[in-house]
Amino acid sequence: MTPPTILLTNDDGIRAPGLTHLAEALSGLGNIFVYAPDRQRSAVGHGVSLHHPLRVTETQSGWYMIDGTPADCMILAVRKLLGCRPDLVVSGINPGANLGDDVTYSGTVAGAFEGMLLGIPSFAISIISSHPNSYEPTKRVASCVAEYILNTGLPKDVMLNVNVPNQPLESIAGMALTSMGRRNYQDEIVERKDPRNGTYYWIGGAEPDHYIHEGSDFEAIHRNQVSITPLRRNITDYDALEVLRSAFTCPDSL
Repeated sequence: MTPPTILLTNDDGIRAPGLTHLAEALSGLGNIFVYAPDRQRSAVGHGVSLHHPLRVTETQSGWYMIDGTPADCMILAVRKLLGCRPDLVVSGINPGANLGDDVTYSGTVAGAFEGMLLGIPSFAISIISSHPNSYEPTKRVASCVAEYILNTGLPKDVMLNVNVPNQPLESIAGMALTSMGRRNYQDEIVERKDPRNGTYYWIGGAEPDHYIHEGSDFEAIHRNQVSITPLRRNITDYDALEVLRSAFTCPDSL
């Protein structure tokens, strides 16, 4: 039997430790190929580069560096460069949480979301610290989730967003299937002056708070559990759609 083809990406750049750890964790499950950005691309969301050419450099066998976003990397790999259709896309390991509303900004989640849009079972994986104590527990989780998906698959048009506590394996209280929680952003805007007295700004000086709702990803992490949240392609709010259909009337002419 031909080993599965596993395609990896991230948003921290091809030299990020988390990507190396992810490749190590999944190397026993199939043939690993890496298409990742050439530098830090955190918080780029699902951006796609339409206004400049993309260049690809092989850094080692099966590892390719692209001067674009995580979504760019997946599009190029799957549609043009890889030469075969992967059986699994994994994005990570991201040092730092991707919980609640963060998924809308996350380049890590976007890499897996693009894999899902391309029709490939996909998941993103993050550890809840920008300075992890150890990648070993998250590697174990990544291997477990990947093996499950390779054996069982995922529902159509669904990807998984996985977050792992920054704790020793023996302190993690299992896994929980969760819903997407909600952040309470209180971004501080820091205004400064450059050497020529021009004004510039930093966004995001304040650490966001969050709400702990029952069954949410935040609650699972609060309980030292691994959070696994299924995210779907279709983000239509059907309840709101019905309300608007019954209440919203267009004028006779615009």
